[in-house]
Amino acid sequence: MTSTSSISGTISSLGVGSGLDANAIVTKLVDLERQPISTLQTEADKIQSKISAFGQVQSNLSTLRDAAQKLANPDIWYSTTSSSTDSNVVSFTTSSGAATGSYSVSVSSLASTQSVVTNTALASSTSTLGSGTLTIDLGSLNGTTLTSSKTTNISIASSDTLEAIRDKINDAAAGVTASIVKDSKGARLVMTSSATGAANAFKVTVNDTGDGNNTDDAGLSALAYDPAGGTAGTKLAKSATDAAASVNGVDVTSSTNQFSDVLTGISFTVGKLTVTSSGTPPVLTDNPATVTVKQDNDTISKAISDFAGAYSSLVTLLRTNTKYDDSTKTAGTLQGDSTAVGVLNQLRATIGSTSGNSSVFNTLSSVGVTVQSDGTLAVNSTKLTNSLGKLSEVKKLFANANLTDSSQDGIATKLRTLGDNLLGFEGALTTRTAGLKTSVANNQKRQDELDARATLYEKRLRAQYTALDQTMANISGQSSYVTQMITNWNKG
Repeated sequence: MTSTSSISGTISSLGVGSGLDANAIVTKLVDLERQPISTLQTEADKIQSKISAFGQVQSNLSTLRDAAQKLANPDIWYSTTSSSTDSNVVSFTTSSGAATGSYSVSVSSLASTQSVVTNTALASSTSTLGSGTLTIDLGSLNGTTLTSSKTTNISIASSDTLEAIRDKINDAAAGVTASIVKDSKGARLVMTSSATGAANAFKVTVNDTGDGNNTDDAGLSALAYDPAGGTAGTKLAKSATDAAASVNGVDVTSSTNQFSDVLTGISFTVGKLTVTSSGTPPVLTDNPATVTVKQDNDTISKAISDFAGAYSSLVTLLRTNTKYDDSTKTAGTLQGDSTAVGVLNQLRATIGSTSGNSSVFNTLSSVGVTVQSDGTLAVNSTKLTNSLGKLSEVKKLFANANLTDSSQDGIATKLRTLGDNLLGFEGALTTRTAGLKTSVANNQKRQDELDARATLYEKRLRAQYTALDQTMANISGQSSYVTQMITNWNKG
């Protein structure tokens, strides 16, 4: 005889006891319970697409704002460029405020360092000279008299090689550098001022403790140099000089070959002499270079073209995302979104507005920047170039800033302000994006809640069907038992 408990213990799969496809039933019921989650996920995907689209809008608007800022900045309207008849003689670099015009530049001397070299060559760079102290005085030279601005003492040991002496000079930061030059006779020490200009001349005095003679060509005194003479060990290879030039007849000097404070908004570098002498007696000849500084229309035109391109990219993006395409029967990601449509309308209104204070140009089309049928901007380069002949009026069109009446602002100024407002902390695009992100978070929270409820629902269903299986198994066991008993009775 089989007990009911042993029958119930054999149930290992849902539905075995009842004979029902309980797993399929539970799965379908749970799927129905989870259907709202799928709907929420679809909704979340749409919101994420909107967030992504608004991210692109913000990026493009930021690019437009930067382009507008460039045109709203007065500096670009004073952009200049220069050209030289001989760039080897002089090259100009211009900045804001540079005066346009022609400049004649003559160069009579280039800036140079002082350099001295030892007369006697040592056998090698590892040879020694003797002991003592080197004193290097750096300063300005007037004739043969040096006015020292810096004095450096360097101790030399008898065991120091020429290489060691070189290194000690270089390590002393005396304003003089040393190097070793090897020729057919041996190794010589060359000392050179670290910077160009007449204020960087130097002399070297020696306390020669080896032989006691501080000016001869033996021992450490072989390194001594006196511009007034009296030292036998070295000779002058090159004098320290300033660069000397004249600009439109005005003489100027510089300790380097660069001149940065001679002309407002202009710095220039000289690299070749124009003043030369020849014949006996010598006759000076000057072949000056001419530098022309003019308004930089190319830079201004490019800034306007970049502005038009940035605006066109943004408008195209907004139109694509807010329109309904009849041919494909699809709606743009931001179709019907009031913020996106509002931004597009504000851009159109701003770009189509007039700009005050210019009696010549008050719309973009008047300088060759026209609105196309698709809302983008096209630049007529010929018309724009002609308009730049009246630069101050074009500047008013783009960059005017009216502190009391913003409607009189230039178009670039208006768009920069609009960009700042839309992208600001409480701007329409910022708050709209923040709202969408909050919606995504709430959506996910609701999904999590429904998922938890569906999980509990499934657990409850499985418990109920398991109980049903158990009950049906018990009933089945009892039925078998009764049948068996009746059979046994009938046999008796």
